[in-house]
Amino acid sequence: MNFLFWRCLALTLVIVGLVGCDFLTPEPADPLLRKRAIAIRESPPGLIFDGELAGQRIFLIAHDCEVFSVTRAPTQEAAEWTSVVKPEFYPFFTVCDRQSLTFDGRVLTAVLGRQAIGAGGCCASGGTYRSVDGRVWKKE
Repeated sequence: MNFLFWRCLALTLVIVGLVGCDFLTPEPADPLLRKRAIAIRESPPGLIFDGELAGQRIFLIAHDCEVFSVTRAPTQEAAEWTSVVKPEFYPFFTVCDRQSLTFDGRVLTAVLGRQAIGAGGCCASGGTYRSVDGRVWKKE
């Protein structure tokens, strides 16, 4: 019992340490090499919506189980990401297991699913969310 506790504690510290390393790395000076610019450039069509909703032009991207509205600017550096929908809080470590954006001509549907680390299947948090304007979302 005691051995298992120390083993889990050590594993948790290693994971937290590795996650923390990402926050210490400064963003590159070149706007095209920044994480968000790369995410937009490399995301497949099922994770991006670029079109018109409720009479307004909107650009949305599903990234790490969260949907962001991206306000475009003349430079990639000035683009602004605003979170519009994400799964509810889960008190333990999770990873994004599934995410997608689909549009049926009238309603935009986002499927987001976070899986608890060490658990099988999906999903500890998330679900299917629908919107007609890209700003207000309802969970099914």
